[in-house]
Amino acid sequence: MDMESNPITLQTIVDFISSASLTIYIKGGLVILFGYLIARYSSNILNRFMKKRFEAQHATVAQWASFYIIFGLFFATSLDIMGFSISVILGAAGILTVAIGFASQTAASNIISGLFLIGESTFSVGDIIKVGSTVGEVISIDILSVKLRTFDNLMVRIPNETLIKSEVTTLTKFPIRRFDFIVGVAYKEDIKKVQEVLFAIADKNPLCLEEPKPLFIHDGFGDSSVNIKFCVWSARENYLELRNGILIEIKEAFDREGIEIPFPHISLYAGSATTPFPVEANIKNRRDDS
Repeated sequence: MDMESNPITLQTIVDFISSASLTIYIKGGLVILFGYLIARYSSNILNRFMKKRFEAQHATVAQWASFYIIFGLFFATSLDIMGFSISVILGAAGILTVAIGFASQTAASNIISGLFLIGESTFSVGDIIKVGSTVGEVISIDILSVKLRTFDNLMVRIPNETLIKSEVTTLTKFPIRRFDFIVGVAYKEDIKKVQEVLFAIADKNPLCLEEPKPLFIHDGFGDSSVNIKFCVWSARENYLELRNGILIEIKEAFDREGIEIPFPHISLYAGSATTPFPVEANIKNRRDDS
């Protein structure tokens, strides 16, 4: 273009800006910008409202869904203003969605599983759960995965599909928990005395609940001990403190009362008519041979 024959003047710029095509695109862009601001503001308000009445994960899904619905409506309106055919765009979007669905079946499965998890409300943000060998606090429940913080301060990401297919234990679902432990006592001990000692320990421990009452269960005869299962209840927040403290109290009480906690012994026996095998160290002969 010959700049001398067609000089760019202020009037030329004004005519270009005031042209119908540019005005349409400016209007469409403003609609998109305005829609983004409205969608973000509305979704944040909905999130704060939902958190007061529902679980945190429900509020997150509501915020996510409301944002994209509102923004999608404004975006479709802007395309209509700029002269694009909505039906053609929706058809292309449908084909693209099917193609992406086939290409990312794992992601789609995680999204569907995430919706089931959120709707089921098996656990919430802040709960402590156990998945397989992993135990940690739930710090987020997203569309694709759940993130846990373990007790050694590591973050673990578990896909939603894995959670749907696995056994998940929520350790903080109920306000009280039961601690079960098995202790073995020697066969010579008086089991009734052992029972009295254990119940006395539970009665004196302030972390043990009176209701439900502690349980004393004979758990069978072991190779070298009578196995006893003793169960005590505590408030959820006191569980770890009770678990650590009561074991020490039982060991101290058994030592004080002279109750033996045996360990396995192995005896070699060859029959009633056979004398025991002599066992001696032959270190001296080995030294002499050397």
